[in-house]
Amino acid sequence: MDDDVVIVEALRTPFGRFDGPMRSMDSIDLSVRVFKEILRRTGLNPRSVDEVYYGSCIPAEYALYLNVPARQITLLAGFPQDSISLTIDRACCSSMTALRLGCRAIKAGEADIVIAAGAENMGNVPFIAPAAQTRWGNRLGPVPLEDVLFELGYGRKGFAPVAADAGSVALEYGISREMQDHWAARSHQKWFAAYRAGRIQIGEEIMPIDIPQKKGPPLTLDCDESPRKNIDPAKMASLKPIYGSPTVTPGNAPGLNAGAAAVVIMRRKKAQALGLEPLAAIEACQAAAGAPRYMACVPAQAIEKLLQRTGLTMDALDLIEINEAFAAVTLVSLKMLAGSDPDQFAALQQKTNVNGGAVAIGHPVGASGARITMALMYELRRRGGGRGVAAICGGLSQGESLLLRV
Repeated sequence: MDDDVVIVEALRTPFGRFDGPMRSMDSIDLSVRVFKEILRRTGLNPRSVDEVYYGSCIPAEYALYLNVPARQITLLAGFPQDSISLTIDRACCSSMTALRLGCRAIKAGEADIVIAAGAENMGNVPFIAPAAQTRWGNRLGPVPLEDVLFELGYGRKGFAPVAADAGSVALEYGISREMQDHWAARSHQKWFAAYRAGRIQIGEEIMPIDIPQKKGPPLTLDCDESPRKNIDPAKMASLKPIYGSPTVTPGNAPGLNAGAAAVVIMRRKKAQALGLEPLAAIEACQAAAGAPRYMACVPAQAIEKLLQRTGLTMDALDLIEINEAFAAVTLVSLKMLAGSDPDQFAALQQKTNVNGGAVAIGHPVGASGARITMALMYELRRRGGGRGVAAICGGLSQGESLLLRV
């Protein structure tokens, strides 16, 4: 027990809309604020943090600030010059990969205290000029621009858009467009129910963000911006699929969001020595990968590998978080975990993303792995304890899963 790797603090910014007020802030600045707040809440001296692992997914966004965002963030947040940090790009898995690497460093005896974090501001991604991508590009005339968010650029090397793959694979697994739309509406409804009940609140999972304005005082954002209160099923059904997908639409996919998240981990005995309360133990972490087309299957594959390692079954899990990269991903993975048992499929849905998921909350890709981890942890604590698993997929079929015990 003393050697358990435990979470002692976890928080995030509200997740902002693509075109919301956060678009004026870059992910580096959002992360600096999160790091300062997590140090304030824990009372940790930044010199005592042995390593920082930071996940990000879209390097074009921070390219204007050159590179090594983790290094820039830690220095700007007041960490000493000899602090150790690493920037990770494992697509949407990145901040959960940061947690796995942090756990590994602690278990190996190479670190006592680790911060695992991630961020993205997708509304702040600039256009690129491919024709001028070398110093020997166009000399005269107009230079065409390209939006790297369109299809996330995978088509450049011959891969299909992830929305197209997810929608096609959903149909292979018997997950219809109607089922995906229903799950998406449920995501919004669950979020509003949780918000009204005080389960998503400042001082726990959420920290407020003050956003400077050109005139007047700063705007304070203290709540996720994307959840929609009234979902019209007819309007949802009328939305056209995106990127050639047979089923994925803007309604059953998350937005392109802004946000940052961070988690502090250490051994239980270290937390006790520092007078910090262990909030949850990380019992196991597991990576996975598969055929690029089957990204929607990877959360289930990561969970299955994790359960095989730990000797547990799905029945041992009280709660599940599977990131809603699309509604299709969560439903396909649950269908895989349930096997051919429709009652088990229904039961798994009941304990998955119980306070809403990324379709409602948003998916600032670098931050999402940390977000679903803390969402799982805080809900297990509200329920008096238990076990749960969080899992996430990433572009071209990578995955991570993490087992928590409270």
